[in-house]
Amino acid sequence: MEKEPTQASWKDPTPPDEFSESHMEDASALNGEKDGDYGSKDQSVKCSPKLLQMLKAAESRRIGQGRDRDEAEMSDFGSVELVTEALKTDMQIQFTDQKQEFNKRPTKTALRSLSRSISQSSTDSFSSACSDSSEEEATPREKSQSSSSSLSDFCIKNIKQAAFGRREIEIAQQEMPALMVLRKRAGGEKPLAGAKVVGCTHITAQTAVLIETLSVLGAQCRWAACNIFSTQNAVAAALAERGTSVFAWRGESEDDFWWCINQCVAAETWQPNMILDDGGDLTHWIYKKYPSLFRKIRGIVEESVTGIFRLYQLSKAGRLCVPAMNVNDSVTKQKFDNLYCCKESILDGLKRTTDVMFGGKQVVVCGYGEVGKGCCAALKALGTVVHVTEVDPICALQACMDGFRVVKLSEVLRQADMVITCTGNKNVVIREHLDKMKNGCIVCNMGHSSVEIDLESLRTAELRWQRVRPQVDHVIWPDGKRIVLLAEGRLLNLSCSTVPSLVLSITATTQALALIELYSAPEGRYKQDVYLLPKKMDEFVASLHLPTFEAHLTELTEEQAKYLGISKHGPFKPNYYRY
Repeated sequence: MEKEPTQASWKDPTPPDEFSESHMEDASALNGEKDGDYGSKDQSVKCSPKLLQMLKAAESRRIGQGRDRDEAEMSDFGSVELVTEALKTDMQIQFTDQKQEFNKRPTKTALRSLSRSISQSSTDSFSSACSDSSEEEATPREKSQSSSSSLSDFCIKNIKQAAFGRREIEIAQQEMPALMVLRKRAGGEKPLAGAKVVGCTHITAQTAVLIETLSVLGAQCRWAACNIFSTQNAVAAALAERGTSVFAWRGESEDDFWWCINQCVAAETWQPNMILDDGGDLTHWIYKKYPSLFRKIRGIVEESVTGIFRLYQLSKAGRLCVPAMNVNDSVTKQKFDNLYCCKESILDGLKRTTDVMFGGKQVVVCGYGEVGKGCCAALKALGTVVHVTEVDPICALQACMDGFRVVKLSEVLRQADMVITCTGNKNVVIREHLDKMKNGCIVCNMGHSSVEIDLESLRTAELRWQRVRPQVDHVIWPDGKRIVLLAEGRLLNLSCSTVPSLVLSITATTQALALIELYSAPEGRYKQDVYLLPKKMDEFVASLHLPTFEAHLTELTEEQAKYLGISKHGPFKPNYYRY
């Protein structure tokens, strides 16, 4: 049996010996020199000596990749060693040129570098030219870096990627019009002058636009990442280069994650007075380690369902020390970020990581809130058969009316090709479910929390984990069955792909306005409780994005406004209205 050609790598550019020999045999067969059917059949035609010489010369040039040979070397076609050595030399030159196009990789991980750079380009928002180096490289905590202005109060992967990250931010700015308008309108007034904002969010090009907008409005910022896989390293470098203290890199360990948050909070000469959180980890860390800081903190802005749940728990227990703004349940977050963003990014994340064909696949979506609705709509549009699990009868009825079958997870597990969690709850998919899944089932999470899939039950001696590409693991059972786990159960779209800048512009503008409201509010307006954004603020954020679509609002007449009992300038809906 012939061997399949092996894939070239940095260390081993030499092709297998069979490569050269097989072509020699083919050339001999053309001249009837090879034993077998080709030389024995009556209808076989022998090549003329001149044509044979031309074929040999062409074959020699192809194997040597353009290396000049005189006519004597071409005729001496039987020397396998010379051909192999020539090919080895040329391929070394070729790969040397290619390595100059990529960042330098450590020698000890050279074999993995090429495959990592190729696959990383499909999971980062930037090209493989700036893809991350091996995970085995020393943690950024162990090296000292400084920006061009000699600032060193940051910890990121590589400050040299700043120029590339700046281009990413500039692209995102074009799709985030409201924040740019906010800079122009309020930049001169500096409504956040004196604010010291400590943030813990995803660090992407879109959040970089928000961070730099806060700086334009007068705030000082220190930032960490709320997800160990979502940081775009080039963007973090661009922020650090411009003077923002950033402590984050893609692929942090759990220890690195909490260390980065601590670096933001525990600075000797800098104490925060505002918190912008996504998931509640930053707030939790301050409560646990530095509770005295809440004497100076004026408020918390939280955007995730997980973080809001934690704040309501603190409020109910009487332990919430400062007012908090609930961005997650604002209309602009629920109806745009949660619905439309997930509707587009779920497919992007699945395609980049698995290259899966959606048509005809059996998919189970756990949860039919706004995130679940977006995921189901996108998957249905590509021809998947979607099943929904729900605990809420209202959401379950909505799923039924939208044409989805509402089932228990255990009823469809054995047929499911994909299981996607969107609940924000814990242990939605447990070991019992995972054991029943069929071979090759894809399991991922679109909720913020990383505990929806019970990963601890998979970290046992009888199961084997195999990393097949960044953010993609095969968990293999003793009988050979395997499931495909994406992003280790963390947020799929921001860990494995990107999200639309325009949708994030809506959420980011809401966050900026919430910070301004809490920071500038007179003492006593907000008590130690959790508040929803005023409806007028939601409408203002939406109006800032309408010019992007060349949309023109119809204005109420005085008579119409009086008839409805509202102001002609809004708010147009009561707080209890469900959009």
